[in-house]
Amino acid sequence: MFSKGMMGSDAEIALGEEGITVIKNAILFDTNPPMKPCGIRIGTPALTTLGMMEAEMRQVGRWIAEVLNNRMEPNLFSKVRRQVLELAEAFPLYAARRENVHAGA
Repeated sequence: MFSKGMMGSDAEIALGEEGITVIKNAILFDTNPPMKPCGIRIGTPALTTLGMMEAEMRQVGRWIAEVLNNRMEPNLFSKVRRQVLELAEAFPLYAARRENVHAGA
Protein backbone atom coordinates (compact mmCIF):
# COMPACT_ATOMS: atom_id res chain seq x y z
CA MET A 1 0.00 0.00 0.00
CA PHE A 2 2.91 2.31 0.77
CA SER A 3 3.88 2.43 -2.92
CA LYS A 4 0.36 3.74 -3.62
CA GLY A 5 0.81 6.52 -1.07
CA MET A 6 -1.34 4.93 1.60
CA MET A 7 -0.99 2.92 4.75
CA GLY A 8 -2.61 -0.46 5.34
CA SER A 9 -5.08 1.23 7.70
CA ASP A 10 -6.15 3.62 4.89
CA ALA A 11 -6.76 0.67 2.57
CA GLU A 12 -8.62 -1.20 5.31
CA ILE A 13 -11.02 1.73 5.76
CA ALA A 14 -11.52 2.42 2.03
CA LEU A 15 -12.24 -1.22 1.23
CA GLY A 16 -14.41 -1.69 4.32
CA GLU A 17 -16.67 1.12 3.13
CA GLU A 18 -17.25 -0.89 -0.04
CA GLY A 19 -18.06 -4.14 1.77
CA ILE A 20 -14.64 -5.73 1.29
CA THR A 21 -13.17 -6.71 4.63
CA VAL A 22 -9.37 -6.75 4.96
CA ILE A 23 -7.10 -6.00 7.89
CA LYS A 24 -4.02 -3.84 8.03
CA ASN A 25 -0.96 -6.02 8.29
CA ALA A 26 2.80 -5.64 8.45
CA ILE A 27 4.73 -7.04 5.53
CA LEU A 28 8.29 -8.33 5.25
CA PHE A 29 10.83 -5.55 5.86
CA ASP A 30 8.06 -3.13 6.91
CA THR A 31 9.81 -0.32 8.80
CA ASN A 32 6.59 1.29 10.02
CA PRO A 33 5.44 0.90 13.63
CA PRO A 34 3.08 -2.04 14.36
CA MET A 35 -0.05 0.13 14.46
CA LYS A 36 0.81 1.78 11.11
CA PRO A 37 1.67 -1.15 8.82
CA CYS A 38 1.83 -0.66 5.09
CA GLY A 39 0.20 -3.91 4.01
CA ILE A 40 -3.16 -5.64 4.14
CA ARG A 41 -4.26 -9.22 4.73
CA ILE A 42 -7.08 -10.66 2.65
CA GLY A 43 -9.06 -13.54 4.18
CA THR A 44 -9.62 -15.75 1.18
CA PRO A 45 -10.58 -18.82 3.31
CA ALA A 46 -13.79 -17.01 4.26
CA LEU A 47 -14.64 -16.68 0.57
CA THR A 48 -13.77 -20.25 -0.39
CA THR A 49 -15.88 -21.50 2.54
CA LEU A 50 -18.83 -19.82 0.84
CA GLY A 51 -18.03 -21.70 -2.38
CA MET A 52 -16.29 -18.95 -4.29
CA MET A 53 -13.67 -20.10 -6.77
CA GLU A 54 -11.05 -18.54 -9.05
CA ALA A 55 -13.47 -16.39 -11.06
CA GLU A 56 -14.89 -14.76 -7.94
CA MET A 57 -11.40 -14.24 -6.48
CA ARG A 58 -10.34 -12.48 -9.66
CA GLN A 59 -13.39 -10.23 -9.44
CA VAL A 60 -12.67 -9.40 -5.79
CA GLY A 61 -9.10 -8.57 -6.80
CA ARG A 62 -10.36 -6.25 -9.54
CA TRP A 63 -12.62 -4.49 -7.03
CA ILE A 64 -9.75 -4.08 -4.58
CA ALA A 65 -7.57 -2.56 -7.29
CA GLU A 66 -10.43 -0.35 -8.51
CA VAL A 67 -11.14 1.03 -5.04
CA LEU A 68 -7.50 1.60 -4.09
CA ASN A 69 -6.50 3.09 -7.45
CA ASN A 70 -9.52 5.42 -7.53
CA ARG A 71 -10.10 6.13 -3.86
CA MET A 72 -10.76 9.82 -4.56
CA GLU A 73 -13.78 9.09 -6.79
CA PRO A 74 -16.80 8.55 -4.49
CA ASN A 75 -19.23 7.88 -7.37
CA LEU A 76 -17.27 4.74 -8.25
CA PHE A 77 -17.72 3.38 -4.77
CA SER A 78 -21.49 3.04 -4.80
CA LYS A 79 -21.14 0.90 -7.94
CA VAL A 80 -18.48 -1.32 -6.35
CA ARG A 81 -20.45 -1.62 -3.10
CA ARG A 82 -23.55 -2.71 -5.04
CA GLN A 83 -21.57 -5.32 -7.01
CA VAL A 84 -19.96 -6.67 -3.81
CA LEU A 85 -23.41 -7.07 -2.22
CA GLU A 86 -24.71 -8.86 -5.31
CA LEU A 87 -21.83 -11.33 -5.16
CA ALA A 88 -22.35 -11.88 -1.43
CA GLU A 89 -26.04 -12.60 -2.00
CA ALA A 90 -25.12 -15.21 -4.62
CA PHE A 91 -23.03 -17.07 -2.01
CA PRO A 92 -25.08 -17.06 1.23
CA LEU A 93 -23.35 -18.28 4.38
CA TYR A 94 -26.06 -20.76 5.33
CA ALA A 95 -27.48 -21.69 1.93
CA ALA A 96 -28.75 -25.09 3.10
CA ARG A 97 -30.56 -23.55 6.05
CA ARG A 98 -32.18 -20.96 3.82
CA GLU A 99 -33.32 -23.69 1.41
CA ASN A 100 -34.89 -25.61 4.33
CA VAL A 101 -36.72 -22.52 5.54
CA HIS A 102 -38.08 -21.77 2.07
CA ALA A 103 -39.13 -25.41 1.62
CA GLY A 104 -41.06 -25.32 4.90
CA ALA A 105 -38.74 -27.67 6.80
